Amino acid sequence: MLATIRSAVFRRSLAGALMLGGSLAACSAQAATFTMYRDASCGCCTAWADHIEHGDHHSVETVDHPDMRAVKAEHGVPAQLQSCHTAIVEGYVIEGHVPTADIERLLAERPEGVTGLAVPGMPMGSPGMEHGDHRQAYQVVAFGPEGMTVWASYPAQPAAGS
Repeated sequence: MLATIRSAVFRRSLAGALMLGGSLAACSAQAATFTMYRDASCGCCTAWADHIEHGDHHSVETVDHPDMRAVKAEHGVPAQLQSCHTAIVEGYVIEGHVPTADIERLLAERPEGVTGLAVPGMPMGSPGMEHGDHRQAYQVVAFGPEGMTVWASYPAQPAAGS
């Protein structure tokens, strides 16, 4: 009987170890390399790249490009969604100051018909545009051949003491 109990414990331990190993492999598979195109004089772009690389989970290769309008046209970024930098990750286009969590959700879900995500303009308080604790309301927009839809919304946050 003791041998049966030990065998059952061993099997459960082995099964748990295999599940944990699979989970760890899945986590490491989620790390991504971004290629970010930007104007060489833009500082908020590098701040956004720092946001993406936080925790050493993702890496960002920066490409200074003299014609960002051409980069956006080549990757199908609609004019009304354009911002300062354009990144490519695993075939998706990431335009502007999109939070890491929204990109990770995109990479996990891989919805059909979505070319990429965008945060139009440069809203104060979005990743890379932080100045104190103030944040303007903004939306992350999913875009593709079928059109656009709101992927996530971030409410305004007034500065402390306002």
